[in-house]
Order: sequence, then structure tokens, then C-alpha cells
Amino acid sequence: MFIQLDLESAEPIYIQLQHQIIEGIAKKKLLPGDSLPSVRSLASDIGVNLHTVNKAYKQLKQDGYILIHRQKGVVVNPEGVPKADNSYRELLAKNLRPYIAEAVCRGFTEEEFIQTCKQIYSNFNERGE
Repeated sequence: MFIQLDLESAEPIYIQLQHQIIEGIAKKKLLPGDSLPSVRSLASDIGVNLHTVNKAYKQLKQDGYILIHRQKGVVVNPEGVPKADNSYRELLAKNLRPYIAEAVCRGFTEEEFIQTCKQIYSNFNERGE
């Protein structure tokens, strides 16, 4: 699997793990219906506590990215990720606010911020990065 964690990062490991899996789905490295390792197996493979993986999986399940079956194990949601709704749009705006505020404080122009976003976004469309 493509998971690469930064154990020195201030960002919690379970959040890094969530982000890596979501990025894998966005870049089509993980397709609807694809199997993911069990909690125990992934924890062992990446060298973290199984509760850390379990916490990431629970959040991914709650957000609709994965399903957890007793027989099938963990799979990327076969129906795909739920489409953006007003609730998601509000959450996205809330999460972007601190990054935009920091960019403004550091002298980024609106154009620079948007260009940075466009560059990152294009990496997902190209399945690259």
C-alpha cells in the first residue's frame, strides 16, 4: 500500500492515515470495492498501534469513504464517496479559513492562493504527485 506517515509531524497519525487513504481514492489508486488491509494487518505493516488504525477507519466509515463488513473486511465504498452537499461545503469552508488567514498574514495574494490550490487540484486530475 502507498501509506507514508511522518512520525515526527505534529499532525496525529490517525489523521495522516485518513488523508493518505482519501488521497488514494481521489487519485484512483483505490477504486470503489477495493479491499483495504484489516486494522491489525495495516497497524503491523506501518508500525503503529491498532487503535490508531481503528480510529482512522471509523472516521473514514462515518464520512462514507469505506465500509466495514464482518465477512468482506474493509472495502472502499462500492457506491463511491457521497457527493458534496451543503453540510460538506460548510465544513470545507470552515477548514479552509485558517489556511487562508495564514496565507493573508504571510502576504499571499488571492491569486497566489488560488494558483496554489489549482496546482494541487491538477495533481489529482492527473493521478500524479
